[in-house]
Amino acid sequence: MKERLQKIISAYGIASRREAEKLIEEGLVKVNGKTAVLGGKADPDKDKIEVRGVMLGDPGDRVYIMLHKPRGFVTTMSDELGRRTVADLVSDCPARVYPVGRLDYNSEGLLIMTNDGYVANSLMHPKFEIPKTYIVKVSGSDIDSSVYRLGEPMVIDGCKLAPASVKILEKTGETASLSVTIHEGRNRQIRKMCEQAGLTVKRLKRISEGRLMLGELRYGKWRYLTDAEVRYLQSL
Repeated sequence: MKERLQKIISAYGIASRREAEKLIEEGLVKVNGKTAVLGGKADPDKDKIEVRGVMLGDPGDRVYIMLHKPRGFVTTMSDELGRRTVADLVSDCPARVYPVGRLDYNSEGLLIMTNDGYVANSLMHPKFEIPKTYIVKVSGSDIDSSVYRLGEPMVIDGCKLAPASVKILEKTGETASLSVTIHEGRNRQIRKMCEQAGLTVKRLKRISEGRLMLGELRYGKWRYLTDAEVRYLQSL
């Protein structure tokens, strides 16, 4: 099915839609060898789409991996400030894959990377309500009241969020380890929720996304998804 090029490029995690439009205007996008124009459409399952000379993954060459992202890396393929990126961690992957969603610079844990734009879009699209679970180490003057507040509806950046599912895993005085499950995945959502609830985040780690589990994957390492995990993603 044909879609606008900027939507396809954005789904692959290469750039936002606005940035994709600029790439098209600058002549850096080609479809079947011809320079694309703004407003053009393509079928990613049939057409060959190039961005800056790099071909988007062909339908028969889809790759899906899971990375245990460490802190101190940005979730982009390049960084104008010269910071380390997740691309550095998967440089030995034979296919060029792109991050699905974001984990901020100081967050860690499960990050899916793929060259399958439709799977990426399904994981990120709010309508699918994919649950994401995090282990969050926090501090605060009244942990119990703050946890109760986290479980209520909140408004973050003008958007009303569904209540999070929150459990106290461990508590000592004014510090605690929480399990927090959300569905939206907005920018720095959990950190902003905790701030609103009177908590300071000390460490944040994503451990699951839908049925995908981080498990024992080593810090800073990646692995291919299993056939069962890929089938799950493709069923979304």
